[in-house]
Amino acid sequence: MNGFKSDNVISGTWGEVWFNDQYMAETTSFSAELNPKYEDVNMPRKLISGKKMVSIDTKGEIKLKKVSSYVMKTVSDNLKEGKVPSFKIISKVSDPDANGTERVVLYGCKFDKAILADWEQGKIGEESYSFTFEDWDILDSIS
Repeated sequence: MNGFKSDNVISGTWGEVWFNDQYMAETTSFSAELNPKYEDVNMPRKLISGKKMVSIDTKGEIKLKKVSSYVMKTVSDNLKEGKVPSFKIISKVSDPDANGTERVVLYGCKFDKAILADWEQGKIGEESYSFTFEDWDILDSIS
């Protein structure tokens, strides 16, 4: 890219999340990333090892203003029954001044914890959940 207009930089203010198809207006931030894992491949007459991808670690985080017990109850109820809760999460960011919309869906999301209580007097309630996921699709991308 030879340049861009500052107005075209996407702003997270326009980000949205759907958790199992339920719109989560209380989302304050969201991230998801892929981390390839490699093994060294030694080759004759080379001092530098090559790298072979052998797996991909996935991780993400969602931060929410505390306005309901929906996530806590959903995760807790499943864990109490001995079930591993698995979710679908859709992330969308569509700044009207930018060059398009970015939308990603994550499948098989599993939270690393269930928050049963977390508050502090004089502070606005917020929840932060880290998770892993098993698959993803890019639904829309910015060109």
